[in-house]
Amino acid sequence: MTADPDAVAAAVADAHRREWAFVLAATVRVTRDLDVAEECVQEAFAAALTEWRTAGVPARPGAWLTTVARRRALNVLRHSGVERRHLPLLVEEEVAPDPRDDGAHGYPDDRLRLVVTCCHPALDRPAQVALTLRLLCGLSTAEVARAFLVSEPTMAARLTRAKKKIAVARIPYRVPPPAELPARVDAVLAVVHLLFTTGHTVPAGEELVRRDLVERALQLCRMLRGLLPGDPAVAGLLALLLLTDARRDTRTADDGRLLLLEDQDRARWDGAAITAGVALVREALRARPPSRYALQAAIAAVHAEAPTWADTDWREIVALYGVLTSVWPSPVVALNRAVAVGFASGPAAGLAALDALAAEPQLAGYGYLPAARADLLRRLGRVAEAREAYGEALLLTGNAVERDFLARRLAELG
Repeated sequence: MTADPDAVAAAVADAHRREWAFVLAATVRVTRDLDVAEECVQEAFAAALTEWRTAGVPARPGAWLTTVARRRALNVLRHSGVERRHLPLLVEEEVAPDPRDDGAHGYPDDRLRLVVTCCHPALDRPAQVALTLRLLCGLSTAEVARAFLVSEPTMAARLTRAKKKIAVARIPYRVPPPAELPARVDAVLAVVHLLFTTGHTVPAGEELVRRDLVERALQLCRMLRGLLPGDPAVAGLLALLLLTDARRDTRTADDGRLLLLEDQDRARWDGAAITAGVALVREALRARPPSRYALQAAIAAVHAEAPTWADTDWREIVALYGVLTSVWPSPVVALNRAVAVGFASGPAAGLAALDALAAEPQLAGYGYLPAARADLLRRLGRVAEAREAYGEALLLTGNAVERDFLARRLAELG
């Protein structure tokens, strides 16, 4: 009996979303070559489209795909004349287990090896993000190129250089020793956070949100939570992502206009995500000192738990930003704290805190600084100065939805 082709295609697509990282990580362990592993895994998914129509969808798609991919890898290695170098490992792994059953280093599967390889400090941050999207999320080169707003040939070359650097630098495909793991996890979390923030508010273009990037970041963070359940920084980042993304559907009106927190329909916020995020915040804050992600998540939790905009505890938010500044000094954190001061103590106090950052070189060209000044000046009734600040913010803002918001605020000033 032949299975429905549409049902098989849906099963393969679901397996791609759920199992790609498992299968690739297990195959790389055999090949020690990212390109060969990718090709073998892609062939395994292609074979599934055909074979599952006649044999049916297996009970454990990941194990089936892993077995097929690793067998193909063995054939490639033999035909490439490198059997002797790889044979001991291949004999040891003659029957491919479910990759999630691997207990090496005390971690449940091979994905952590792949994560820390993608985020090795020898690679620059754009390369780390691109490799993570390509290898951990299974995005095509074209999809990764769209995420970076570059052409497909440019991204293909970038990915090739990153993989070559891994090979030339002899970056080992392994989980770092315990002493090195925290620093490597920090790099991984920074990549996931950057991926999320890029999708949450797209730097340039017509859309406010790139849902695909947001969902990929959440997928990766949940995976890290499963791999490192006792890591408070991972718990903090997942809390931050859940609490921030809980507002996704209310950030724009039906006509596409940007809606600030004070204008959003809180009844439409994702209650389940907020509950899960708040629980993770409590867990993450037990670490001393708390991670920057835990503190950012705590700030997001204050917003999420306020029944209305008027009920927001701005003094608590200012205090949390103060702690965050001591843990993670950053001009952007100082800017956000100044905005919070403007709501806790009035716009004049907020403007004073903001103007203290005017000479900060890292904020030069950062559109949110003049946008924040414009709002505080507007609230103070200093219309001419507010107009000038809105104009500056418009020049520095590339997202069309945010530009439309700023233009409307400017028009309201007459």
